[in-house]
Amino acid sequence: MKHLLKLLALPTMVLLLAGCSSKEKDKAKADEVAALIDAIYVQNWTPETDAQCAAAKKAWDALTKAQKELVEGENADPDYFGRDTGDASKDNPLNQDGIGENEILVVSFGTSFNDSRTNDIGGVEIAIQKTNPDWAVRRAFTAQIIINHIQARDNEKIDNMEQALQRAVANGVKNLVVQPTHLMHGAEYDELVSVLDGYKDKFESVAVAEPLLGKVGSNASVINDDKKAVAVAVTAEAAKTAGFASLEAAEKDGTAFVFMGHGTSHSAKISYSQMASQMEKLGYKNVFIGTVEGEPEETACENVIEAVKEAGYKKVVLRPLMVVAGDHANNDMAGDEEDSWKSMFKASGNFDKIDCQIAGLGSIGAVQQMYVDHTAAAIDSLKKKLN
Repeated sequence: MKHLLKLLALPTMVLLLAGCSSKEKDKAKADEVAALIDAIYVQNWTPETDAQCAAAKKAWDALTKAQKELVEGENADPDYFGRDTGDASKDNPLNQDGIGENEILVVSFGTSFNDSRTNDIGGVEIAIQKTNPDWAVRRAFTAQIIINHIQARDNEKIDNMEQALQRAVANGVKNLVVQPTHLMHGAEYDELVSVLDGYKDKFESVAVAEPLLGKVGSNASVINDDKKAVAVAVTAEAAKTAGFASLEAAEKDGTAFVFMGHGTSHSAKISYSQMASQMEKLGYKNVFIGTVEGEPEETACENVIEAVKEAGYKKVVLRPLMVVAGDHANNDMAGDEEDSWKSMFKASGNFDKIDCQIAGLGSIGAVQQMYVDHTAAAIDSLKKKLN
């Protein structure tokens, strides 16, 4: 009788596995972890999120190496916990209290790639803090999926937009400047503004700084100083990284640079066409703009491949036109899968050499300065209102 009671007290999983083979048991344990990962691969935070993140990591750590390789779910795979993306301890989540009356909240989509988060997002945040010592710089990410990933894998907690704003209110912040690290006035920017609208009455003054590329403009020919500055900065950095003294030297060598953005169905997608127009206006014949999503249509990978081929270039350097070199840069651009840009350029058979530069815009000093300037303009706008 005692034996039966003990058996009934065992976890359901153990009972289910009792009559299974070793392979079946391994798969069942891997599936359990996959389900826990899928449960936190969501965009909404709940009071259970912290416990779910901890449970997923604990279950993963309990797996054998062979079992970890079997993890597969709707969004789960062995890379969720297993991929090495750098040292998370080097990153500062900037979620401290003791903020003071003046806060600059730097809002990013986010990335689970630790080195990219430190170099790209952290680089921008540090530049803004150095220039504004009398303001407290704090961080928020808009992608809860990424926040959960970082928390579960690295035990690093990053505020989402709501949490960051609640922290500001609780700390008695009076003057709030929000600096998006987003590339443009797209869907993520709109969402940020929408969340902020619910908190504006909690502060004495609020200002939202411009994203990197500034105002969108009405058509592809409308180009502003921000787009020009980004074009100059990213091409100079790419040429230097590739070992050329200049973009012109790369052109003489038969090398083209393809900058891959994200792409969007939002009306702001014209920003990519404007960047292409800016490159053309600057005389950068060997520079092409593409997007993962293929929106606008001319930025789709197959169209970019054809454009580079028709221009006669036999060597290609791929580099992200993204603030952060995260999943898109590492996988969609430089990955080994057949649908990555690197693989598709190779498969076309049109080029002798394909290189990838995995570096976000946020790591470029000139780009960091642009964010500093946008933040300064927002602070100035607050001072004018207060005076």
